Amino acid sequence: MIDLDVVNLSRFQFAATVMYHFIFVPLTLGLSFILAIMESVYVMTGRDIWRRMTMFWGTLFGINFALGVATGVVMEFQFGMNWSYYSHYVGDVFGAPLALEGLMAFFLEATFVGLFFFGWNRLSKVGHLAVTWLVAFGTNFSALWILIANGWMQNPVGAVFNPDTMRMEMTDFAAVVFNPVAQAKFVHTVSAGYVAGAMFVMSISAWYLLRRRHVDLAKRSMAVAASFGLASALSVVVLGDESGYLTTEHQKMKIAAIEAMWHTEPAPASFNLFAIPNQAERKNDFAIEIPYVMGIIGTRSLTTPLLGIDDLVRRAEVRIREGLVAYDAMQRIRANPGDTEARMTLDRTWPQLGYALLVKRHQPDLSKATDADIAQAAADTIPHVAPLFWAFRIMVAVGLYLILFFAVAFWLASRGKLDSRPALLKVALWSLPMPWIAIEAGWFVAEYGRQPWVIEGVLPTYYAASGLTLVDLAISLTIFLTLYTTLLVIGVKVMLHAIKAGPKSDLPAPRPSPADPVAAAVDAY
Repeated sequence: MIDLDVVNLSRFQFAATVMYHFIFVPLTLGLSFILAIMESVYVMTGRDIWRRMTMFWGTLFGINFALGVATGVVMEFQFGMNWSYYSHYVGDVFGAPLALEGLMAFFLEATFVGLFFFGWNRLSKVGHLAVTWLVAFGTNFSALWILIANGWMQNPVGAVFNPDTMRMEMTDFAAVVFNPVAQAKFVHTVSAGYVAGAMFVMSISAWYLLRRRHVDLAKRSMAVAASFGLASALSVVVLGDESGYLTTEHQKMKIAAIEAMWHTEPAPASFNLFAIPNQAERKNDFAIEIPYVMGIIGTRSLTTPLLGIDDLVRRAEVRIREGLVAYDAMQRIRANPGDTEARMTLDRTWPQLGYALLVKRHQPDLSKATDADIAQAAADTIPHVAPLFWAFRIMVAVGLYLILFFAVAFWLASRGKLDSRPALLKVALWSLPMPWIAIEAGWFVAEYGRQPWVIEGVLPTYYAASGLTLVDLAISLTIFLTLYTTLLVIGVKVMLHAIKAGPKSDLPAPRPSPADPVAAAVDAY
């Protein structure tokens, strides 16, 4: 029998390290493009204030980038340490985008980050601007491959099960890369990162304006952040709607749990604005519904129903029974690789094999699985509804707040009145954590809502863990949490020191453009 305490502690460790890591990633994504915008203005106008802005915010970007790298490297090793069967079972597919992220995006990003910091007095204006834009694209390209890997976990396409190797193997790399779930997650995630970067710039600039320090830099920074943030916040909503639509198509149980929809409703389904989910009795003790909204958002039609949790559990039972047929065929192939009838059966039923593995939690010998075992396994496909329900609403509420905030800030910035509204500056300062609250809540919904699957419909989470002991995990978890907390405290202190010090006035002069005859003469000399 599988030790669920080990599985749960493995999940907690990975979740903790990911949550720490994703404190730094969104800011890296957002600041990279803000830097590129600021330096573009500097190159076009030649005004030194924009170069000072780029270098100041670039310093904070660099600190955050270093912390993101330090916390991210450890995360990938956990696939082999805590999730060894997962790595064996789907490593052929999952490892490809991770390898590309390391070989292409990470090295590209790190190289140009170095040129950004050390190339100010060695590169021309245009050359350094090109480097800054490459930093921005490299940062986002790095995120792309990670989200392709994660998107495959949500919607496993382009791969089949091979009974001879007992692994999932890739058959279509293009299908993995252009997986619609992965692409939707990518654009939604990076847009949320842009909002985080914009709010960071807004908050720090507001702090300067409230103290009448570095006023010119702060006003210009807020103007850039207000426009960039508004566009990004609106994009998050639009792209989030697309992500939700794809979730309805590919992860029906997740969307039903998010909405606490226990029973299938007539189309179009209502949206539960507020509810008190009762998982034990599979009902809501109280609910405030908005008619039609969920059906329109989830299906983009007035006639397509959204399946409730009860109907999805019944569907899971059917898939489990078909999966047991696939499992029996697999066992026959292992006993006799030349059994063509078993191979034909497995070719037809292997997509349901993962559902059969759900039964192993209750009956290790699947040949002895009873109706009660199957019913229990089907019920296991229901994630914990209440945390998902509220996490999703926290994310949406914060997202709507950020749209309103950036809309007001953009309106004032367009009239040059940002610094004349102390109330807004205080709101900007205290709103700094808001994007991170929404982002972490969103990731919680995405990952916790996929349970009990580590690969949707393919591999149960409890089946993917390594054979570690609770002591092993307790030791590694303590080390990781101590290390990550130390890095977070150091990183915050370093960033606060840089913020309090403010931008430097004695910046190195950029190298003149080679097109300049004077510069050409100096170079020739």
